[in-house]
Amino acid sequence: MHMITRRDMIKTIGLVAGAFTMSDFGGMAFAQGSASLQSTKEYSLPPLPYDYGALEPHLSEQILRLHHDKHHAAYVNGLNATLKKMAEASEIDQGMVKTLAFHGSGHALHTLYWENMAKNGGGEPNGMSGDMIGRDFGGYSRFKSLFVSTGKAIQGNGWVVLAFEPLGKRLVLLGVQRHEDSIFAGSVPVLVMDMWEHAYYLQFHNDKAKYIDVFINNLVHWPAVETRLRALC
Repeated sequence: MHMITRRDMIKTIGLVAGAFTMSDFGGMAFAQGSASLQSTKEYSLPPLPYDYGALEPHLSEQILRLHHDKHHAAYVNGLNATLKKMAEASEIDQGMVKTLAFHGSGHALHTLYWENMAKNGGGEPNGMSGDMIGRDFGGYSRFKSLFVSTGKAIQGNGWVVLAFEPLGKRLVLLGVQRHEDSIFAGSVPVLVMDMWEHAYYLQFHNDKAKYIDVFINNLVHWPAVETRLRALC
């Protein structure tokens, strides 16, 4: 395995954004734009940027082991298998397009998720991220309230995504129910919170509200968000 760099991450997110938007235009349109994907080398599961127990007591070692080694790994394997299938196919059908978007999005979002977190995280962001949150959401307190309520409103599985939208050069907050076909096209995630049950159930059981509160108050690694924003602006 090799560590994915920030540049690699941004490229992966771009692939995912393309999958989100192009899936709406049918298999043929996607096939015409996917030649470069077919020649791309295989993706590999990036190691966690910290030890499995590094986020305790906020997030348990057991959760991180299962989530990273099993669930994230499954997205990487599915992404590689789908790309291989598409490279060998004479025609690209809608099923392949959706599967590529599902696994590619899962891989990109999880890669961001791990780097979003630190044991001594939380608090208000500084620098560009703090300034943009203040400008686009009316202050950190209101942003935090919206972030929490977005997570609580997700029914079943999904993600909370804070993304940079390049047309308006602003931050947008998204509640993503289905990560294979639900995002602001062209936007680039800079902060994500996994709301699939495997992200929290072993520790928080059915109390997802507590998991959300722990994430925003104790785990968000704002320096990572700052780094991503500065790379995009």
